[in-house]
Amino acid sequence: MKFHRAYVEVTNVCGLACTFCPPKLHPTTTMELPFFKKVVEELSAYTDEIALHVMGDPMVLTNLREYLEIAYASGLKVMITTSGFYLDSARREALFHPSIRQINISLNSFNKNSVSRSFESYMDPILELCDEKLLRSKDFFINLRVWNLDEEQSEKEFNEKLFELLERHFDLEEGSVASQINGERQSIRLASKILLHFDRYFEWPSLSNTHESDGYCQGLDKQIAVLSDGRVVPCCLDSEGIMELGNLRETNLGKILKTKRSLSVVNGFAKGICSEELCQKCSYKERFNRIKE
Repeated sequence: MKFHRAYVEVTNVCGLACTFCPPKLHPTTTMELPFFKKVVEELSAYTDEIALHVMGDPMVLTNLREYLEIAYASGLKVMITTSGFYLDSARREALFHPSIRQINISLNSFNKNSVSRSFESYMDPILELCDEKLLRSKDFFINLRVWNLDEEQSEKEFNEKLFELLERHFDLEEGSVASQINGERQSIRLASKILLHFDRYFEWPSLSNTHESDGYCQGLDKQIAVLSDGRVVPCCLDSEGIMELGNLRETNLGKILKTKRSLSVVNGFAKGICSEELCQKCSYKERFNRIKE
């Protein structure tokens, strides 16, 4: 079994309360370095890339570079997903570590929480990171995520303000960004390996959701996730560990992947069946099923 990517939640601390994210119900936890080393050593047999994200923001960690060093020593490439609120010059420097393959910055975090910061002061460090990447000719990708598309165009004002700033900063033709948007998942090139990535809002899976369907998902096929307390779950959207398959603090990943629950998930998805209630009530999987059709 080989995964395209494993999600490792080095911390469940985000520091924000964005309205599009579910509330954090479990205690604040940060994965200590020795345990992180054990996790990545086990994962290295199953994947070539880890994403340091499920719910928390890895950029809140002042010692992020130590985690990156451990991943690098295990031969793993790293993807970082961040809100963009913790990109001061000292923390940005860690992102130029040779383990980094991709940095995702969720720009719609800016106006979806109550943190007091101007749009300009939020965007300045993000643009400085982009400029530094280009100046140093680094090969990693930066994805500026705008995952706020909907039928009502509820974020039209914010998006237009953002587009104007990006067009000016990257010396693009006025109106060129908006003219390319098709309302669906897509990427627009701003500069070399710097992309503006669009997608629609999505509903986090919950046992209280009214949606219910079977289908295929990438959980335990192309991805797996380890929460900050060591619990292993099939995918990056099970932030509360509802589908806990086992805990790496208690056993190894090989045994966890052979449990009855793990095999039921894998065999079910292979037949287009969701063996878990949370998967049945997750609408995000419909994106994968549209691709497979």
